[in-house]
Amino acid sequence: MYLPNHFRVDDPVLLAPVIRDHPLAVLITLADGVPTADHIPVELVERDGKLELLGHIARANPMHKHVADGGEVLAVFRAIDAYITPNHYPSKAEHGKAVPTWNYEAVHVRGHIRWTREPEPLLKIVTQLTNRHEGPRAHPWAVSDAPPDYIEGMLAAIVGFTIEVTSMVGKFKASQNRVASDRQGLRAGLAADGLSPTHVAVLAQEPITPA
Repeated sequence: MYLPNHFRVDDPVLLAPVIRDHPLAVLITLADGVPTADHIPVELVERDGKLELLGHIARANPMHKHVADGGEVLAVFRAIDAYITPNHYPSKAEHGKAVPTWNYEAVHVRGHIRWTREPEPLLKIVTQLTNRHEGPRAHPWAVSDAPPDYIEGMLAAIVGFTIEVTSMVGKFKASQNRVASDRQGLRAGLAADGLSPTHVAVLAQEPITPA
């Protein structure tokens, strides 16, 4: 992706929360040279000091046939976004030099995919994903709540994967290239548009300071 320095984020500490809060990845692969995209929920984990993405697809999905074990894939995560009108910038009233844009957070993760087809490791992946999303609920569902033979049938219908992360980069486009008064005006404008304080803080940031 096009990545000007004032929007670039390389720090995994800042990127990991975006993935964990928005875990539905657009997983991009090549099928006979043709780009394909699948929408797959994943879990970001750290193992032996390295980052990995865990997930699974339907066995009927041809991805595990056209992407070889160890093949390179790209996972795209998009978080908060909003249209930005020039009217939110005070400088627009001064000289008119402003145009509409779109602010957003996105993270691109590249890595090598490893497929899992055996029931035991598949069960571990499914259980980990389930616990991640059911854990915060008042009455969490567990894989063990379903009959064993039913789970066995479900596992036979999927293929698991682990993506060994080789690179991770984010684009936090939040008007950091505008002057301070414009960023302040943007925050007020987005709040007036009805965005939550959390969204306003994400979409109208101060310039990123390199780590």
